[in-house]
Amino acid sequence: MMYPADLARVATLGLRTRRMRAALSALGVAIGVAAMVAVLGLSASSQAGLLAEIDKLGTNLLTVTPGQTMGGDNAKLPNDAPGMIARIGPVEKVEHTGKTKANAFRNPYIPAFNTNSLTVQAASLDLPGVVRTSLAQGAYLNAATARQPVAILGADAARRLGIAQIHQGMRIWVGGQWFYVAGILKSAKLTPEIDSAVLVGYPAAKKYLHFDGHPTTIYVRAATEQVADVQKVLAATANPQNIGEVNVSQPSSALVARAAAQSALNGLFLGLGAVALLVGGIGVANTMVISVLERRSEIGLRRSLGATRADIRLQFLAEAILLAALGGLAGVAIGTLATTVYTHIKNWATVVPPLAWVGGLGAAIAIGAIAGLLPAIRAARMQPTEALRTV
Repeated sequence: MMYPADLARVATLGLRTRRMRAALSALGVAIGVAAMVAVLGLSASSQAGLLAEIDKLGTNLLTVTPGQTMGGDNAKLPNDAPGMIARIGPVEKVEHTGKTKANAFRNPYIPAFNTNSLTVQAASLDLPGVVRTSLAQGAYLNAATARQPVAILGADAARRLGIAQIHQGMRIWVGGQWFYVAGILKSAKLTPEIDSAVLVGYPAAKKYLHFDGHPTTIYVRAATEQVADVQKVLAATANPQNIGEVNVSQPSSALVARAAAQSALNGLFLGLGAVALLVGGIGVANTMVISVLERRSEIGLRRSLGATRADIRLQFLAEAILLAALGGLAGVAIGTLATTVYTHIKNWATVVPPLAWVGGLGAAIAIGAIAGLLPAIRAARMQPTEALRTV
């Protein structure tokens, strides 16, 4: 029986004398392991980045919208619904918007059907703070401008209208008349409907756009530890007479679900990584089979000098495991590097779960052992006289 140091020296000898073949076989294993590590690392990093964004935006935002009546028509929220909701103890802030029937265009010469999927909405005065967005340019509505034909553009609305910069006196055509553009909002990740909206003040919407004053979306910030309790009573508070005509939702829940749903695609990419790893294992097996055929004289000489079948079998098995382990280490390094580069571009925290590199390296070693088992057994079964006959 060989000592571990002797076994390591003998195992590396076969790889050092056939460097190109060994490198190509190890590369196949490395590609498979790198794919597995990168898939798990990118998935974990993207989930961590998304959840960090959710934490920053807050999970205590609730929205109240009108549902449908018993007859299937669109329901309306009462005008005093925001004020009623604000009286709930754990509620911290309440802001709201109301959708008008007006359309917004860059100028009056745009065809009426080319609405760019924009909505014109009346908005309360502290809306950006509640939906956790801010001004990219200009200023938001105040008590004075809310009464005048002044508009604030959501991030997507500005892009669709072709407005990158605002300047003094800039106007857009809203509801058949000119409105001055006072500001452009940054993207509101929790409330994408704000991004595609042109916002005006409630008094201006009633005066210039014939708005009826009913809110269509109420944004509620509640104490984080009591969000569930507030959610249960919002419908009854917003419209006590028709509770069934009120919809209550938590926007952050959709983002959390999206983070969880990303794992559904991981199976596909892990499958591709497993196939690549299997192909690498076949390369290792091929290398070891050819090595046995080329080294018959060495096997015969070692057997005639006293090496046992177990020594020969262990030598070739150790070579296969070492080859796969080297490929696995290279794969872990490549996969980790790819994850780090991509997460740096996306400004995410780099997360490579232990399962990724431990599992990838373990799978590589296991495949190397399986791939080298048959050639090792074949080499051990060679009779010294038969092997020496090829010298």
